[in-house]
Amino acid sequence: MKLLHSGKVRDVYDLDGDLLLVTSDRLSIYDVVLPTTVPDKGALLTALSLWWFDRTADLVPNHVVSATDVPAEFAGRAIRCRKLEMLPVECIARGYLTGLGLKEYEKQGTVSGIELPPGLVEGSKLPEPIFTPTTKAPVGEHDEFMTFDEVVDTVGAATAERLRDLTLAVYARGADIAGRAGIIVADTKLEFGLDPAREIVLGDEVLTSDSSRYWPADQYEPGRPQFSFDKQYVRDWSATLDWDRTPPGPEVPADVVAATRARYVEVYERITGTTWGS
Repeated sequence: MKLLHSGKVRDVYDLDGDLLLVTSDRLSIYDVVLPTTVPDKGALLTALSLWWFDRTADLVPNHVVSATDVPAEFAGRAIRCRKLEMLPVECIARGYLTGLGLKEYEKQGTVSGIELPPGLVEGSKLPEPIFTPTTKAPVGEHDEFMTFDEVVDTVGAATAERLRDLTLAVYARGADIAGRAGIIVADTKLEFGLDPAREIVLGDEVLTSDSSRYWPADQYEPGRPQFSFDKQYVRDWSATLDWDRTPPGPEVPADVVAATRARYVEVYERITGTTWGS
């Protein structure tokens, strides 16, 4: 088994011609890996991703080969996957205005070149979900918004249209299912690749708490930051520090780690309807 790539959270190995995608307990914010880990985070993200892969398989094929045929040392937090030629676009669907999308809207009235109605505020629900792709930046650098025309220039018109359609379809499925559990999917990030037959395949992760913003519907209120079932709690904590968001990142206090883990557990349990660890 050979290590091919070590990312902010995931490590990728070659395993007998397949890829082994191992999700660690590492925590990254603002593209900086923090020195503190969150217990069970890798297993929680892996389990939630597998749950969603099953529920989106009719929309788009995915890269999963097996979640059990993996080395024992990585059991529970690894997925054996098909090798793909990954496409150089982060595919993001947004149903609500927040994060970097909000910042661009406040400056220009657009997100990824898409003009939005005036008067929207933080957390506003958009008239309809939009496709807001970004570049894939190396570790330590920041992704940049791409217009749809820039995606066309990068991967071609037919592939760009398919990426947009698939991203919005997966988002719609996720928003519908999570909505039944009282959870809003504000946005989500997907990655796609090509298999040897040049078919587009969903890879990496899908609708996890690291790749999506999950909000409790009963606490949703536009015009302010939302309670978020993800590492936003750590981002908010880091905002109280004298830290310029460049490496090295700060150590995270135990109470912040515990609260973050609790959010990962709660969203997993609410969406899947199963108790974590059962």
